Amino acid sequence: MKLEIIPDEFTRAASVLKEIQAHGFEAYFVGGSVRDALLKQSIHDVDIATSAYPEEIKQIFHRTIDVGIDHGTVLVLDGEEQYEITTFRTESTYQDFRRPDTVTFVRSLKEDLKRRDFTINALAMNVDGEIIDLFDGIADLERQVIRAVGNPKERFHEDALRMMRGLRFASQLNFTIEENTLLAIEEFHPLLGKISVERIAVEFIKLLLGKNRQAALLPFIETNCYQYCPGLKYFGEALFNFIELPNKQIELENQAWALLIKTMRLKENEIRSFLKSWKQSNQMIQEVQQLIYGLNRRLLEDWQVMDLFDLGIDAALSVEKLLFYYEQKSKLEEVKERYLSLPIHDRKQLAVTGNDLLNYFDKKPGKWLGDMIEKLETAVVNSQIKNDKELLLAYAKEKIDEE
Repeated sequence: MKLEIIPDEFTRAASVLKEIQAHGFEAYFVGGSVRDALLKQSIHDVDIATSAYPEEIKQIFHRTIDVGIDHGTVLVLDGEEQYEITTFRTESTYQDFRRPDTVTFVRSLKEDLKRRDFTINALAMNVDGEIIDLFDGIADLERQVIRAVGNPKERFHEDALRMMRGLRFASQLNFTIEENTLLAIEEFHPLLGKISVERIAVEFIKLLLGKNRQAALLPFIETNCYQYCPGLKYFGEALFNFIELPNKQIELENQAWALLIKTMRLKENEIRSFLKSWKQSNQMIQEVQQLIYGLNRRLLEDWQVMDLFDLGIDAALSVEKLLFYYEQKSKLEEVKERYLSLPIHDRKQLAVTGNDLLNYFDKKPGKWLGDMIEKLETAVVNSQIKNDKELLLAYAKEKIDEE
């Protein structure tokens, strides 16, 4: 098979392949970029595999970086572009179910392709667009099937993360997982316990953000993979409920976590520890907490002005989009207008500062200061008083006199 139209990403990289070939070695585009080209999807990273050994690649190209040279990968800088070039290789046993004990460089493309995870990723393409398909990957693309290369038990025993990758591809591509591959996932799912949380999280998040997460979540639950994911072991029923949400693609990672956590019915004080168990950043945790707070408020009633102020426009609009999953209509334009009409959008815009209050009242800092700024902020946002320094100081004095 030959690609009729070669995407620009490959055309730009063609000179690199030709340079390797000019020195007597084989070189091919491989993996996900070839798969995505056949599916007519956007291409992200163009990877190249070659019969040349890393030191030989470094002799051919003057601008290189050793990004994974022990495993045969050299980064070649070509103008403003950069390409990972990996030597054909075979791998030994995997004692830790993650990394091969040894890597052996070979000159055979077939040996290299047969160690890959799934047939749809075991594709290669030459500089002219000819597809090398040794494991019926094109047929599986046409059938929309995720199938392991060779014996699925061997593939998952080599690298247990491949089970999560298979589920993730089912979601991203809207494919089904081939029966023997699925049975092997069911048998070997406990090996996920050997994989780092960070690596599992990357695949799980991509799964949640895929075009058909239901296609992945059902086998994720039925094969018991969820039991070896942080914080999910006792939430099988909640995951089934999560599947029942409308299968519209989720836009953002924080939205995916928010929908999942709300379905799990975690308490407010449990959200941080759950996301920390997934090794999520403090920034992500804060964003998710905001969305869940906003979603809980919005499902009960319309926005109050302080809600819009506290959340900010991005979080408020994000919450509006999440209403779809609960069969409620969003008010995106109305929310934008209401937010823009707020007297201030940030505490920094308040016409008085903490120092102004300290000087005016000649008092030492303390809890009273934070409480007062919050009162002034609330009064301005609710249009009870204009954002004017003199008016705010008078308002503050009035409040202190009341105490």
